[in-house]
Amino acid sequence: MSLFATTVFLSAFLLFQIQPIVAKMILPWFGGSSSVWSVCLVFFQVELLLGYAYVHWLHEEVAARRQPLVHGVLLLLSVAMLPVTADPTWKGSTLAPGLSVLAVLAIAVGAPYLMLSTTGPLMQTWYARSFPNAGTEAKPYRLYALSNLASMLALLSYPVLVEPLLPVGTQARLWSAAYVAFVATCLATAFCTRRRMAAQPSTAGVSEDRPAPPDMTPHPGWAECLIWIGLAATASMLLLAMTRHLTQDVAPVPFLWIAPLSIYLLSFILCFDAPRYYVRPLFLAALPLAFFALDRVLDGGMEVPVLIGLISVSLFVFCMVCHGELVRRKPPVRYLTLFYLMLSIGGALGGLLVGLVAPAIFTAYFELPIGLFLCAALVAAVLWRDLRTTWRVLLVIALLAYGWRLAEISLEYVQGYRKVVRNFYSQLRIDDVTDDVLGPKRKMLHGRINHGEQFTAVEHRKEPTAYYCEKSGIGRAIRSLQQPGQPLKLGVVGLGAGTLAAYGRAGDEMRIYEINEQVLDLARSDFTYLSDSAAHIVPVLGDGRLMLERDPPQHFDLLAMDAFSGDSIPAHLLTLEAMKTYFAQLKPDGVLAVHITNRYLDLQPVIAAVAQQYGKTARVYDIDPPDEDLYCRHSTWVLLMSPERAAALPASLKGGVPLEPRPGFAAWTDSFSNLFTILK
Repeated sequence: MSLFATTVFLSAFLLFQIQPIVAKMILPWFGGSSSVWSVCLVFFQVELLLGYAYVHWLHEEVAARRQPLVHGVLLLLSVAMLPVTADPTWKGSTLAPGLSVLAVLAIAVGAPYLMLSTTGPLMQTWYARSFPNAGTEAKPYRLYALSNLASMLALLSYPVLVEPLLPVGTQARLWSAAYVAFVATCLATAFCTRRRMAAQPSTAGVSEDRPAPPDMTPHPGWAECLIWIGLAATASMLLLAMTRHLTQDVAPVPFLWIAPLSIYLLSFILCFDAPRYYVRPLFLAALPLAFFALDRVLDGGMEVPVLIGLISVSLFVFCMVCHGELVRRKPPVRYLTLFYLMLSIGGALGGLLVGLVAPAIFTAYFELPIGLFLCAALVAAVLWRDLRTTWRVLLVIALLAYGWRLAEISLEYVQGYRKVVRNFYSQLRIDDVTDDVLGPKRKMLHGRINHGEQFTAVEHRKEPTAYYCEKSGIGRAIRSLQQPGQPLKLGVVGLGAGTLAAYGRAGDEMRIYEINEQVLDLARSDFTYLSDSAAHIVPVLGDGRLMLERDPPQHFDLLAMDAFSGDSIPAHLLTLEAMKTYFAQLKPDGVLAVHITNRYLDLQPVIAAVAQQYGKTARVYDIDPPDEDLYCRHSTWVLLMSPERAAALPASLKGGVPLEPRPGFAAWTDSFSNLFTILK
């Protein structure tokens, strides 16, 4: 038993340790979007499905004593794919971002991950054959619980022990070495299994030469298989949709990937370890409360700890109900591989819908309401047989009422807007409102975050507004640089509505980097800042950091960093490596302006550490205009410049507060970022 347990534990630990490693490795290559993690999870779920399908085929079609030989050969072949590393030539790929992520993952870790994914169910079937009289049928399922425990330990240890201490490249090399140790352990288990099966007649699954004749255990029907698939798919959908909701509004960082996934795995551990952990009346009573909590989350406006707490607790309830009902319906060990195959099909379907299908066919984030309704509907279907007529009627009424409420929430995402579009990077909405004083106003919204606005009346439309108004840090910085007869070269990372183009003068050049083609299309079609600007506007499509790395020296007078995903700046744009690229594109006396307005994160320590590292002076311009100022919104900008330029600041920039480093705060790098220390 110990050899089987060791193999299962090691495989599951490596299976989930590699997920944040490789995802963090490629995150900067695809815009730092929260969608990168969603697509990574889709890849891992599809690989898991392929692994379980392979085990089911092996179990049903290959002679028992030959199975260790077949699997051993494939294990040795997978070692040839080491070490795991992502190919940097995929940076800026011309393929669709989602397909590019899938391709780079398949090349980097496809074969080892596939072999790891087979280990859990394969070891359980081999254990059942090797020790047919060792105990109850529950023991193979206890190995499944052990694998989920190892998976959760791998995830929890990553942000606490691995990520803060080791660069990503070192993490990948150590993982590759550990994979070789796993292969050795698995080969030893296969050898042990073959010897034990040779010493006894085969009574489970297949014989030495051909599959055994059907036994008397009834085969699960298609209706039952569909219930398995539906429960697994619902839990997977809710995991990805709720993770996306969390990372879009805060930041796409490993901790916020790992916390929901750990909760998802914890529910597997509790449900599969022993049925008593799923206290059915308790969790079914908690389910309506979880639905209500998600209703509040979708309304928005919460503080970070409350947001994380409600999402985490609600996800735990949803997953416990889905996985608890799965365990209540688990088949005899004879159909164990079929059961896991159906679970993996459900997980892959849920992941594919959220990660790939939804961005392609939906204009808004409808997948979370859909997942919530499926959860409620499946629970109703599971309970239906045991309920009396009165309770059935009440259940149908409650389900219809909840569906109506979710439909209302979904319609709020799209109704009343001029345009609604969505792709891999974001959902964007154009909203027309009317100001009582200045007349019609148009906004570009990403989620609930305003990414630029413009008054459409001719006399007001050229005025810079919101976070970019004349009183803002960026507005004051550009105005201070403008001298008669001296054209400026300005760089902007993050287009939004194109508001900064309002500062362009004849002779100026403004080079604007934007990763999302839909943003550029909307800025051109629904706003006039770009067309009204007297400057020469040069749009550059692509990730701003990657494009700046490829560009020849631009010698910008000012470079503005304003690339937001929802309410968060992608972390890879604020690292020491990224800042080095920005400074290299500035004139020696140029100014780097970083927009750090944020409801959830205090980014000042991050910028202060960068300034200290590169010997720059940083000043914070936190503007909170009075209500009667209709052009301005609250904004926080940091201006970084050489000490010599800071000593000769014009009067218009004297109001900035010097930004001092926080003692003990470590600068962010491509290999390290710490979200906990900057939560508001």
